[in-house]
Amino acid sequence: MRRRIDWVWFVVIGLIAGFMSGLFGVGGGILIVPLLITLAGFGQKRAAGTSLAAIVPTSIAGVISYAVNGDVALIVAAILCVGSIIGAQLGAVLLHRLPKRVVQWAFIGFLLIVVVSLFFVIPSRDAVIHLNALSIIGLLALGLLVGVLSGILGIGGGAVIVPMLILLFGASDLVAKGTSLAVMIPTAISGTIGNARRRNVDIPAALTIGLCACLTTSLGAIVATALDPAIGNLLFAAFLVAIAVQLTVRALRTR
Repeated sequence: MRRRIDWVWFVVIGLIAGFMSGLFGVGGGILIVPLLITLAGFGQKRAAGTSLAAIVPTSIAGVISYAVNGDVALIVAAILCVGSIIGAQLGAVLLHRLPKRVVQWAFIGFLLIVVVSLFFVIPSRDAVIHLNALSIIGLLALGLLVGVLSGILGIGGGAVIVPMLILLFGASDLVAKGTSLAVMIPTAISGTIGNARRRNVDIPAALTIGLCACLTTSLGAIVATALDPAIGNLLFAAFLVAIAVQLTVRALRTR
């Protein structure tokens, strides 16, 4: 029988991850995985699989919260999904061909460049993404990049999609976050099916974390809407720095 303390941790992890997901437009896996490992004693693969399953209800709740205010670009999300599906397959192929450490350090450097860029670009809440041949190609390329990184490093796409939609495609911060969450739904469902077949998902833990996350995702989205875009940029930059630090520690431990 599972220890009662484990369920307490699942609830706490879900509440925190849900708020962060709504606030930053990310799935929350970058937070859920290390917490499951350190607090609940999960192994890396089981933690990653359980996290991905928990992201499904979390992302759905987040998309609904943003969609209420019209802050989800569904066509853009669909284009990104096409690119990420192809990229995930490519990433799986490259996983055993590219030096993982090189990819890790390149992604950390990429995150730091994005952090600096966010200090110079303040998104407008009235901005929209204009779709044309060039932007569609760009969105497919962005989705491809997200899929490849997911396949090689096992990270979610929110940390890439949100800033790139703002910096390269002129999206508002809210539309970038809402659209990012929409992209994660099919990605998380697909990944969870594969993980479940390999028995790398703790279904009860995932349901507990995901349902608890749904309780705070809307709150995070409300806070994101209430924040001034400049403040939102600073907070997101701090979040990316935290991710970069976590990935740096992981890269240093990998030999």
